[in-house]
Formats: sequence, C-alpha cells, structure tokens
Amino acid sequence: YPKSRFCRGVPDPKIRIYDLGRKRAGVDEFPNCVHLLSDELEQLSAEAMEAARICANKYMTKHCGKDAFHLRMRVHPFHVVRINKMLSCAGADRLQTGMRHAFGKAQGLVARVRIKQPLMSLRSRDGNTEKMIEALRRAKMKFPGRQKIAQSYKWGFTKWHRDDYEKMRADGRLVVDGINVKYCPHKGPLSDYFVRAA
Repeated sequence: YPKSRFCRGVPDPKIRIYDLGRKRAGVDEFPNCVHLLSDELEQLSAEAMEAARICANKYMTKHCGKDAFHLRMRVHPFHVVRINKMLSCAGADRLQTGMRHAFGKAQGLVARVRIKQPLMSLRSRDGNTEKMIEALRRAKMKFPGRQKIAQSYKWGFTKWHRDDYEKMRADGRLVVDGINVKYCPHKGPLSDYFVRAA
C-alpha cells in the first residue's frame, strides 16, 4: 500500500533522480532507443533501482560522454513494505512477544513490476547501440529476478516507428515538442490547417 496519512513513518525512497544525462536533448538528436524489461512479476526495492541507475549512468558517462545520452527510470517505488522487528540481544525472549501483534513497521519502498514492463529506457545516437546494451546489462546485475534488454524500433522515446516518424516529420504531421513529438492530424478546423500550412 502507498504512503498516506494512515500509513505514517515511511522512510524516504533511496532513488530521487529519474532522468540522467542530457535530458533536454531534442527529439531529433537521439533516435536510438534501448529498453530494460522485467521478465518477472516482482517487487524491486528503491535501493536496487538507485544502484542500477548509478551503474548505467557511470558506464555511459565514461564511454559516450555525459551529453551523449538520456537515461530514464521508468518505474517509481510507491509500495510500502513492512518488517516485524525482533530483538536479537541476550534475554530478548523475555521482552519479545513473538507473533503476537505481528503487524510490522514500515521498512522501505518498492516498485511493483509486471512481466514485459520497461524498467529503464536509454536513448542516444545510432552509433552507440553496443555501449547502451552493455550499460543496461551491467544495470541488470543490480536487480533481483530476470530482465531482458530490447532494442526499440521506435524513434527515441516517442511512440512512432522509425520509418513512419521520418515520413510524418517530412509531411508536417509530427511537430517537435521538447523531447517528444506532437501529432497534428489532418482533421479539425480549417483555421488550424492554415496555421500549419503557413
């Protein structure tokens, strides 16, 4: 369950930064995209996510330069996990209640992930594919369970296939909108069409 006014005393998540590298790079600069996908239905701790983020960032910064990529963490830890603390000192058995009142205290935060859900996404230039895959392979070591690395056939972080993207950008149907693109369909008021055509 999430942190709320009823679920109090939850520690802050270890991971605080979800976008790294040149995160303001325009959509046309980084067409190449690789994803790290979960292959299990599991919970990933905020600590594991932070370790994976640091690992991938360090590798990419060293081998490609800090302005040659944009790394994004795709999952956020919202689920609170509990622990029923036990004393381990001498004579603890006199003080402890065992499984009586066993509802634990909040211990940390985890992200609940599904199979095939992207955990991390990395966009860069076309020549850096091998380095991107290696960075995510190293990050994979920080997570429990099994993950897979997938080369995306879409343009950067957009939802458009690379062939369609170039065609639609040339036609003016896709307009640059920061790190993504905005779709401008041919339907709608004539006034909008004249603004686009001008």
